[in-house]
Amino acid sequence: MSTQHIARRLLARPEALTLQWSEGSADEYASIWLCDNAPAHRDPHSGQRLIDVADLPEAPRIRSAVLREGRVHIEWQDSIAPASFDLQWLAAHGAGTAHRRDQPAVHPWLDGASLDAARDFAWLDLRELRAAQARSGWLARLIRDGVAFLRAVPATRDALLDAMRLIGQVSETNYGLTFEVCSVPQPENLAYSDLGLGLHTDNPYREPVPGFQALHTLICSPDGGDSLFADGFALAEQLRTCDPGSFALLSRTPVPFHYRSQSAELRAERPMIELTGRGEVAAISYNSRSIAPLRLAAAEAVPFYAAYRRLAGLLREPHHQLKFKLLDGELVLFDNRRILHGRTPFSSARHPRHLRGCYLSRDSVHSAAGVLCRELDREDGDERGR
Repeated sequence: MSTQHIARRLLARPEALTLQWSEGSADEYASIWLCDNAPAHRDPHSGQRLIDVADLPEAPRIRSAVLREGRVHIEWQDSIAPASFDLQWLAAHGAGTAHRRDQPAVHPWLDGASLDAARDFAWLDLRELRAAQARSGWLARLIRDGVAFLRAVPATRDALLDAMRLIGQVSETNYGLTFEVCSVPQPENLAYSDLGLGLHTDNPYREPVPGFQALHTLICSPDGGDSLFADGFALAEQLRTCDPGSFALLSRTPVPFHYRSQSAELRAERPMIELTGRGEVAAISYNSRSIAPLRLAAAEAVPFYAAYRRLAGLLREPHHQLKFKLLDGELVLFDNRRILHGRTPFSSARHPRHLRGCYLSRDSVHSAAGVLCRELDREDGDERGR
């Protein structure tokens, strides 16, 4: 349900408008920002802007502003049409953190060993996922925790894609729409072997990197093949705290990644820790199997490898790892730009193990969550209005 924000006071100066909110916070809006975002400057159907910044006055100045009937009405000193803003819209778009809703909340989990996959993460039967309310809550937990699970997903060829159509857009790669994770002779990718795999993110050699990954268990090995997960965002923040120099090196040094097979030649370059413009951790790219030779002078290579080793050491600490076994018919979906995954070794000669996987674009999953939330908010509002 959307929160209704109440303005306690409005202060207007020629160059800016300030709204003080009832809970004690305040947001300031520059005159040029208000002029740029005036409702008259947007198409009423699509919401897209009708003007370019060059069409605006260079320094618009406010003559007066009043709060009336849930809107802020502005008169300008210049020959600009008056503007009227919905108070809730201003609250949602303030520069302060009090009302920010543009990014879903993320809940870091550093101590993976203390977590229980069955207790601490979202689970639904596939049939439950088809209900909008349940799916919205499940998607919110997926985005918050980085990992979520489904049960009772049939062991049929199309079941994985059928389930993912409820969640986001499946991305086709050189592996196809789906890929089979099982042992094959002379594998071109070590994922298709019996070997244990250290914690990693998938496909850092690709542009763009797959946003989410789904793995559906068709045949569970009773001996080995356990899944491993760790929260890369939490580990990166720990590194920032305990070794800021290493964090800085890993966030600014471009790392080349490369994958070659009979049908693919894929290369990309990115830091292991990617940051937003605000300096927040945005993505982790860590895959020791596909890192290519770094283009570093000797004086740069020594400190970089020390930082690289520091991060690798954190990933090997058992208390950072969530370990569990996916059973037949269970499916895990996780944020491939945040969550590192791996597995313990197994013997396919004794017990076969078969998972089917696919990738989903990051924006499509976040979009599905946002659209569902918007629709449920609207339905809730309609119900209250009856």
